[in-house]
Amino acid sequence: MDFRQAVTQPLVLDGAMATELEKRGVDTNSDLWSARALLTDPNAVYAVHRSYFDAGADVAITNTYQANVPAFEKIGLSAAASKALIAKAVQVAQQARQDYLATQTEPRDLYIAGSVGPYGAYLADGSEYTGAYQLSRQAYQIFHYPRIAQLVASGVDVLALETQPNFAEIQAEIDLLQAESPQQLAWVGLSIKDAHTLCDGTPLTEVVAYLNQQPQVVALGVNCTALINVTAALKALRTATTKPLLVYPNSGEAYDPSDKTWHTQPNTPQFRTLVPQWQAAGAQLIGGCCRTTPNDIQQIRQTIKR
Repeated sequence: MDFRQAVTQPLVLDGAMATELEKRGVDTNSDLWSARALLTDPNAVYAVHRSYFDAGADVAITNTYQANVPAFEKIGLSAAASKALIAKAVQVAQQARQDYLATQTEPRDLYIAGSVGPYGAYLADGSEYTGAYQLSRQAYQIFHYPRIAQLVASGVDVLALETQPNFAEIQAEIDLLQAESPQQLAWVGLSIKDAHTLCDGTPLTEVVAYLNQQPQVVALGVNCTALINVTAALKALRTATTKPLLVYPNSGEAYDPSDKTWHTQPNTPQFRTLVPQWQAAGAQLIGGCCRTTPNDIQQIRQTIKR
C-alpha cells in the first residue's frame, strides 16, 4: 500500500534508537549521537529495528537523524563515504523489515521512514528545542540536500522531517523537496514550545497553514516532546488541518540540554493510558521518541488493536 493511503488508517511508529543501542553496548556519547553506530556497529542498528518490528511497529525510522554529511566530514570522512553511511542506514532498516516479514504467515505492509533531523541537531547543543539559529534558505538547502537525496535514492517510503523547531528551515526543506524530489512523500514532526507555538516562536496556526498547502506532506504533528504536552497539541492541530496527525513523544523523562542528561518525572502516565486520548484527538500515526522502548511500542500496538 502506498504510504499516502497507509496514513488514512492507524499506524504504529517505532521508538528510540540511541538508548536501545546503548543497551547493546554501543557508545553514543559524541556529536554524531546514534549515527556513530553506522560506523562502529551497524548490526546493532539492525537489531534495534528488528526489535521494534517484533514489538508491532508498522514503520521503522532510519538511524539518520544526526547522520548528515557535514557531521561525518567533521570526523574526517569524505562526502562519498558519508553518503554511503546514510545509504547503509536505509539498507539495515530494509533488511530488518525483510527478515521480520519472512517470519510472518500473514502479509503485512511495513514502511521505512528516512529521518531528517534539523540543522539544530547538527549543532549538537540542544537547538532542536529552541530553533534559535538562522541561516539563509540556500544555506539550509545546501546542508539538507545530500542526506535527503541519498535517502530518496535509497528507496525510503516517506521522509520523516523530525523535531523541526524553525519555520524558515521547514519551508526551505519543503521547497527543496518540491524542486529536487517532487514525487517523494514526507511527514513533518514539529518541535513545540507549547500547544500553540513552534520552538522558534512561530504560531502553529501559521506553520500548519503552510503545510496544508504542501501535497507532498502526507502527515504532520509533534515529536520529541513530553507526554503531558501531546493531547493539547493534537487538539490544537486538529482544528487547523485535515491532514493525518502524528505523535511520537519522549518517554516521560525531561531532557536538560545544558548537561545533556535526562531526569525522571514523577507520576508519568503510561502509553496505554494516553493513546486512546491521542486517537480521540485525531492521531493516526503513534510511536515513541527519546528514551522509549520496544515495550512502549508494544503497549501502543496492543492499545490501538483494542
